[in-house]
Amino acid sequence: MEELVKEKSTGDKVRNYLIVFFSLLLFIFAIDLLTVAMGRLNNDVARDIIQATRNPFISLFVGLLVTALVQSSSTVTASIVAIVASGNMTLQQAVPMVLGANIGTTLTSTLVSFTFITKRKEFKRALSSGISHDIFNILNVIILFPLELYFNFLSKTSEKLAKLFVSNENVTENFEYNRIFTRGTTEWIVENINIPFLSTLVAIFLVFFSIKVMTTSVYKNFVLDTFQDISKIIFKNSGVSFIYGIFFTAAVQSSTVTTCLVVPLVANRKVSLAKSFPFIIGANIGTTITAVIASMYKTEAAIALAIAHVLFNFIGALIFLPFPEIRQIPIKLADFMGDTSVRNRFFGFAYILLTFFIIPFLLIYFSRE
Repeated sequence: MEELVKEKSTGDKVRNYLIVFFSLLLFIFAIDLLTVAMGRLNNDVARDIIQATRNPFISLFVGLLVTALVQSSSTVTASIVAIVASGNMTLQQAVPMVLGANIGTTLTSTLVSFTFITKRKEFKRALSSGISHDIFNILNVIILFPLELYFNFLSKTSEKLAKLFVSNENVTENFEYNRIFTRGTTEWIVENINIPFLSTLVAIFLVFFSIKVMTTSVYKNFVLDTFQDISKIIFKNSGVSFIYGIFFTAAVQSSTVTTCLVVPLVANRKVSLAKSFPFIIGANIGTTITAVIASMYKTEAAIALAIAHVLFNFIGALIFLPFPEIRQIPIKLADFMGDTSVRNRFFGFAYILLTFFIIPFLLIYFSRE
């Protein structure tokens, strides 16, 4: 009997590993399909894309709004990498959109906190935990977006770093290797569909589907039980919490998933908001793994965009993590938001609607040239 249980357990593990492996292959295939499809779009569509992202403010809020709607910054950033690789968007146009995606992805953890709305004290702590992720990314954008806007700080730095990692010859060589691996199939699909816009939609769906399968499989089989078993060790100190945040989020390719694990722990006093915050900072770095994978075998600009995504979150960690006084700023703001929302439940709903939907939509609408 025990042997049958062990064999079943081994078989389940093999199956789970295969699911993760094939979902990763599907993700790489989908990104390449999106690159080819975007490259085949006609000049009018390409011009519309360029016009829409020419204004960095529009680009920022498009990234925020789209990510809030699809609930996956991994999907959005991976798609942006593919668009940059296709040549329909420059690195400078894409960086603000990635910054916006970092804010948009925090919506889910805030929504999870509303499951505690009937319990006053738990709701206050849960909402503070969810909103702390929002505030960290918003403050990070407030600091780094002006530097990118006026000095192209992130894009120029990432371009220089991309050149250190790969020369022009290596990019070409890797790009040709990608042709052997997936390009023949993706080109055949795009040519047979013969409608580049439809091919683009199919590719975006496949990107989203592959990330969803990979995230769900890794989360259920490799992260959830481990997270619960070692939660006391995870939040022992800020350094350990930060590293675990990177590790678990890189594993599931979703900061949304791992930060949502933290909300119930804070709500039920299993861990304090202050101790969970370094984990959230680490999660922001861990989620950049998707863009890194998506940039494989692509152009130098696509690789630079993946580096810019890592750089943005890494600089945020350097600003907030080492200094307890600075780290208290987003924590105290989150506490204030939690207190205010408990006193007036409408405030919490208004915050979500305004931050993630109404303000971005209005700014996009009124900023059109």
